[in-house]
Amino acid sequence: MNVKRKPTRAVSIGRTIIGDGHPVVVQSMCTTHTRNAEETAQQVTQLSNAGAGVVRIAVDNKRDAAALEAIRDNCDANLSVDLQENYRLAAVVAKHVDKIRYNPGHLYHHERSKPVEDKVRFLADIAAANDCAMRVGVNSGSVDPAKVDQFDANDAISPMVTSALEHCEILDKIGFFRYCVSLKSSRPDRVIEANKMFAAERPEIPLHLGVTEAGMPPDGIIKTRIAFEQLFAEGIGDTIRVSLTLPQAEKHREIDAGIEILKDFAAGRVRSVVRFDPDRLNIISCPSCSRVENEAFIDLAREVKELTEDLKDEAITIAVMGCRVNGPGETDDADLGLWCGPNFVNLKKGEQKVGAFRYHEILPHLRAQIDELIEERKTSAN
Repeated sequence: MNVKRKPTRAVSIGRTIIGDGHPVVVQSMCTTHTRNAEETAQQVTQLSNAGAGVVRIAVDNKRDAAALEAIRDNCDANLSVDLQENYRLAAVVAKHVDKIRYNPGHLYHHERSKPVEDKVRFLADIAAANDCAMRVGVNSGSVDPAKVDQFDANDAISPMVTSALEHCEILDKIGFFRYCVSLKSSRPDRVIEANKMFAAERPEIPLHLGVTEAGMPPDGIIKTRIAFEQLFAEGIGDTIRVSLTLPQAEKHREIDAGIEILKDFAAGRVRSVVRFDPDRLNIISCPSCSRVENEAFIDLAREVKELTEDLKDEAITIAVMGCRVNGPGETDDADLGLWCGPNFVNLKKGEQKVGAFRYHEILPHLRAQIDELIEERKTSAN
């Protein structure tokens, strides 16, 4: 199941290697609470058995970090750790994992008086000392604000690429080369453009592809397929993640979808004949990872889709986010956003908060905002 790609350097992640002509590696991420070591180890094993070459685990606090030793002892998969809230936890968790992923945008917000080079060096030194690879993971909804300010407000691509290139330069100067890069967005067209731009500048660096917050199947798979197939056609992509909103028991479907896309492309069965159309209804929802604060978020994403069945030709983007990490920033670019907390759903219109409502109350309020937005646009057009 190999896809012909442009040559990139090899990066080892535990017992697997990405880049340098090796087969594309399919990844996934645990939905279990990391602090529940037994349950998480079981899901890691299930995902690995389904075909995941790397399994990612979120670590947000010391309790999560403390569970990693037991998780490592009870599974044999290649593990990646996702550091969002506290990059210094790398010092605690690195000895139990094979790869460290950090987000340059989130790194910006921690210890702001400290130069970013010092923070990256801290991570690189920890990774080198513990035989870990790293991923520089840039997401369109959480780009370093200093990079956003350098470009026109309508340019969503350049800040992402500039941020990724800067961090590559920092790592290179440090002398740490065992890393890959990801540039993700909920819009396939932006994923395609960002990865092409980056690959043109740094063709030797392995790329981790993904459409973040792709949503529920089948729409989420279609959006992901559009991006992957067009990038594969350019010889771009060394490892992939299909990010779907799924119940915990169905998480293996991310891997199934990734494997199917790879098989189809290798066999010449290219299905994404229709390009992503940003001028139609677009529902984005984040993958159901361990940071989800209420599993009702998954049902809500499905209900939002049902609520908007009659609006497919409306150019409206609705974001349904399941946690405090993705909720605030990742909904800002949507016309309407639902940031789901433990007990309440925060309804937003762009960057403005409309109100907070209980899960069973939110849908009528969302529909009212949708109808109001449609009327505003009609009035403006006239």
